[in-house]
Amino acid sequence: MKKRHHRRATTAVSTACLTALLLSSCEKLDKAAPGLSKISSSSAPSVYTDTSAPAPAAPVAVTKPTPAPEAPKPAMPTPAVVSTPPPAPVPAAPAPVVAPAPATPAPAAAPVAITGPAITIKPEMPKPLFVGTPLPKENPPPNLDTSTVPTLEVKVPEGVTLLSKGKTVTSNDSAPIGDLTLATDGDKQGDDGYFVDLMPGKAWIQIDLGEPKEIWLLWVWHFHKQNVMFKDVIAQISDDPEFKTSTTVFNNDFDNSAGLGVGPDKSYIETNNGRPIPVSGVKGRYVRFSSNGRDLDDTNQYIEVEVYGK
Repeated sequence: MKKRHHRRATTAVSTACLTALLLSSCEKLDKAAPGLSKISSSSAPSVYTDTSAPAPAAPVAVTKPTPAPEAPKPAMPTPAVVSTPPPAPVPAAPAPVVAPAPATPAPAAAPVAITGPAITIKPEMPKPLFVGTPLPKENPPPNLDTSTVPTLEVKVPEGVTLLSKGKTVTSNDSAPIGDLTLATDGDKQGDDGYFVDLMPGKAWIQIDLGEPKEIWLLWVWHFHKQNVMFKDVIAQISDDPEFKTSTTVFNNDFDNSAGLGVGPDKSYIETNNGRPIPVSGVKGRYVRFSSNGRDLDDTNQYIEVEVYGK
């Protein structure tokens, strides 16, 4: 037993000696012993390391795992757009209807005022050509004279006489049917051949008294063979043959359709008695009578006009 233990100890001592011898030799030769390699002195206290030992594992780079892409979220359903109709527009209150301003009335002669002695003018009247009292027409004008009592005489100052008989007559119609002299020839009959027929629409005849006169009464007979009504009957007096300035002494144009202003006088149905127009001594040389057709058509007829003055 003791011999076996001694052998192990000897073997152990021999082994230790051999190792020390190898290390000493290697240091002298600056060579690594077999199975050893030289390392930097800064790495460890010993300049050699055991190459037989497994090399330390290289540091593993820690890489964050790439997260798996999120599954796309399910698309939210688009809410249905409910189109709300716009509120119905509130109708604007209708603008108040403004009645057109009435046309300025034509200047009329002052009411007849007679001072001093007077005389009565009573023309000779032609025979009537229709029987009965004229009745208002259908759709009569708002200013229709519905009186049935005719005016047969008018008072004027003493010294007033008929001035127009045989005087020169002119017109805006250059080609009338009939002679213009028929309007001052003194014949008031209503039959065919006794009147001058002027163009349709606005038409006038004009009497030249030869010199300015003081006029007190006009009397006019249009066509009176039947109960017709002439429109926009206007009488004017002027010293200007073109009537750029004038005095209106009668105007029954209720809607200014003749363009000479709205008149204050009444429309009337023609009869054999004509229409007297009293005047308050207006001075002038020319007298103009206008009309704008009649209720039956657009024609204008004049049988006789009389101008009284002094």
